[in-house]
Amino acid sequence: MHPGSTWGLLFSLSLALGGTKAQQTNYTRPVFHCGGDQVAESGFVGSEGFPSFYRPNSKCTWRITVPEGNVVTLSFRIFDLEADSQCRYDYLDVYNGHSSSAQKLGRFCGTFRPGSLISTSNTMMLEMVTDAETQSRGFVAFFSGAKPYASDQQFCGGKMTKTQGEIKTPNWPDKKYPPGTSCSWLITVEPDRVIQVTFDKFVLEADTYCRFDYVAFFNGGERDDSRLIGKYCGDQAPQPIITTGNELLVQFVSDLSVTSDGFLAYYASVPRGSWPPTAGSRPIPSERAVRPAEPRRPAPTRPAPTTTKYVPTTTVSTKRSRVPGVNVRRPVAQNPLCAKACKRSGTIKTAFCSSEFVITGKISSMAPGPRGTLNINVSLIKAYKAGRLTIAQVGETMSVKLVSQCKKCPLLRRGGNYIIMGQVDDEGRGTLEPGAFTALYKAPHNKLLMNISRQPC
Repeated sequence: MHPGSTWGLLFSLSLALGGTKAQQTNYTRPVFHCGGDQVAESGFVGSEGFPSFYRPNSKCTWRITVPEGNVVTLSFRIFDLEADSQCRYDYLDVYNGHSSSAQKLGRFCGTFRPGSLISTSNTMMLEMVTDAETQSRGFVAFFSGAKPYASDQQFCGGKMTKTQGEIKTPNWPDKKYPPGTSCSWLITVEPDRVIQVTFDKFVLEADTYCRFDYVAFFNGGERDDSRLIGKYCGDQAPQPIITTGNELLVQFVSDLSVTSDGFLAYYASVPRGSWPPTAGSRPIPSERAVRPAEPRRPAPTRPAPTTTKYVPTTTVSTKRSRVPGVNVRRPVAQNPLCAKACKRSGTIKTAFCSSEFVITGKISSMAPGPRGTLNINVSLIKAYKAGRLTIAQVGETMSVKLVSQCKKCPLLRRGGNYIIMGQVDDEGRGTLEPGAFTALYKAPHNKLLMNISRQPC
């Protein structure tokens, strides 16, 4: 962030923060303290000492209360906490009420700015926790009270205990769902059963990060032990969802602007161990069916000389003739590009400019694909250049799918943190040619990549 834009925002904040209790002003800029009570129609909250780096080993709690009959809307203006794929070190938790036992609306870290959050009552709580290591700038967020939609046609949410039922957005199917809506469904079935959800129709405001309108699913109930299954938006229906237990929390949120048709979904109580049906979009079984074969493939952490494991074809044919029924396969014809030396091309600056996406992230899984390709899942640390790349939320992390044209090049290892640059295919997946720029990522690289991203190509 440029210093001029930061101080410009701070000057605007100083004009708006004169009467709040959680911070004071010193005539030129607001001073944010560690936690406090905010009782007002609107205002700002921010990490202690912003824009200076927040303190290590701290825990700050802000309790927001807007007038009765309103709900709290929270929108982040600046967000910069230590990045971690699971938000284990420095993080901000937001709760739907004044207690950590209330429903958690989200846990956030890194530099990805969260979308707007809306409570179901006139209270909300923010809790920021930091460790002893890396510190960053922190956050600034604006809160305000808004009128909830409570008419019969617009009512949504509630507790559901039947073995099957439906969930749908307000006004479905006659009109678009209203803006500024927050609905929470708590579904509970028999203790020895789990819950399956399938979608019939699905059209929400589209956004790469689902920041504006979305539906989120959580394993567990309304307390802090609930875990995010997924967060969805756009016009592609989510794949069937199966919980791990007998409780499911569903939250639908729309912001105060664009609305759409909404969704209709059905839930049912099913036996534990059930698998989602293959019907519908992006069925889960097709992605997981290859998993039993994974132990037979060369581990991705082995060095390139493992190609010597392929014995000469004369030996293979002899074995095939002497042992009928044993399916010994010759190596599949590879992409001609894979025959070239495994060497990345260009410098970090030239590769940044020629690539359609530039990200940093942790390799979470690798699996062989068709025709010698390699499918790679990356837990995102930061996107410096995204373009058409699809970034999805998986659990509490942002995830990216990549396809490497050659299994051995570029060389990536599962569990490693990398700088990755490449192109994007028609399905929004990142593609890596053998010469694509990749490098091990360390925290100091963030500053270098930020500087490059600000320079013209």
